[in-house]
Amino acid sequence: MARSQDTFNKREREKQRVKKQQEKQEKMKERKSGGKEKKSLDDMMAYLDENGNLTSTPVDPRQKQTFRQEDIEIGVPKQEARQPNAPRTGVVAFFNDHKGFGFINDSESRERIFVHVNELSAPIKENDKVSFQIGKSPKGLIAMNVEVIK
Repeated sequence: MARSQDTFNKREREKQRVKKQQEKQEKMKERKSGGKEKKSLDDMMAYLDENGNLTSTPVDPRQKQTFRQEDIEIGVPKQEARQPNAPRTGVVAFFNDHKGFGFINDSESRERIFVHVNELSAPIKENDKVSFQIGKSPKGLIAMNVEVIK
């Protein structure tokens, strides 16, 4: 007498497939019959409070604030109108004498601005207070006419 070709794994997979099929049909019947309680629109609504947190209670209309669309700034805020070549001050955050470049922390805008040895009037080192002008390079802002403040 020959052995059956059904192995234990094949029988188990078949049982799982049949079970999955039955569960799928039960879910379909439940959906069609509306087994779940239907929620009203008010139950599904979510509101934002003044801190941006989701709540289930609506905002008090007396505390509601309105904003003009023009006042909303998305992205980087615009810099104040400033003279383009006005001298700025800052502190040297990093400078490498061997490579000939470094960075200055601008005291006003708190930006790190690249400085090259060709733009220096006198040698500088880290933590020196300097005055400089801003210029544009292909890679971004660059400090020009850098002078040490004593």
